[in-house]
Amino acid sequence: MTYVVTEACVRCKYMDCVEVCPVDCFYEGENMLVINPDECIDCGVCEPECPAEAIMPDTAQGSEQWVEINRQYAGGKWPNITRKGTPPEDADQWLTVKNKFQEYFSEKPPN
Repeated sequence: MTYVVTEACVRCKYMDCVEVCPVDCFYEGENMLVINPDECIDCGVCEPECPAEAIMPDTAQGSEQWVEINRQYAGGKWPNITRKGTPPEDADQWLTVKNKFQEYFSEKPPN
């Protein structure tokens, strides 16, 4: 089992999860974080830390696509992040927006 980041992170990117990860398996994109599923040790400490509730176990229904997306962007496309950064100023405004991945996801690494 592993944990993955889902579309709820897009444009929110709070990064509270990064601070508690004991193995530093988070990777940062321009407007989303991902977990490297091959590095995650399945401890689950990140899941309750996410204000956007964007982290789920890979055994949860609907997680399949997120495992592949997380693997793809953590696999050399985005840099590893080990410390909490500053979330976007408008993060709270994006919490309830639907279909964020399809409409707002950026493949770019952070600025």
